[in-house]
Amino acid sequence: MIARGKTPRGRAAALAVIIAAGLAACGDEDFKNEPREAVAVDLTGVIQSDKVTVSPAEVGAGPVVITIANQTDDPHEIFLRGGTVDASVGPVSPTSAATIRRTLARGDYEVSVGSEAAVPREIKPAKLRVGADRKSGSEDLALP
Repeated sequence: MIARGKTPRGRAAALAVIIAAGLAACGDEDFKNEPREAVAVDLTGVIQSDKVTVSPAEVGAGPVVITIANQTDDPHEIFLRGGTVDASVGPVSPTSAATIRRTLARGDYEVSVGSEAAVPREIKPAKLRVGADRKSGSEDLALP
């Protein structure tokens, strides 16, 4: 006599009961669907001999990716400062680019550069204004 559950058909039935019980325990009361963070905004910037520019200069609060190209003849360190953010990257060689990734809260920020080389005049920093929170990325398809 074959013991119950030892046949392939019996094992499949037992497995189906276990899966059904597991799925029944996964109700929407046990799982809180939190909205995702806003989609990151890509900003681009350029270091020139007299100024730093960043575009767009105004964005909503949330994650940002700032890529800045150095179009000067000297290497420069790039700084992002404002609120509780004090980030830097570099030094960035001439004709190279660097990226700073941060989640920014509402407020005013400055993107500036520093250099070990003496420069005849200061390189004017770029201003970045961050406004109200951007909407959640929950409605965007094909996002990680």
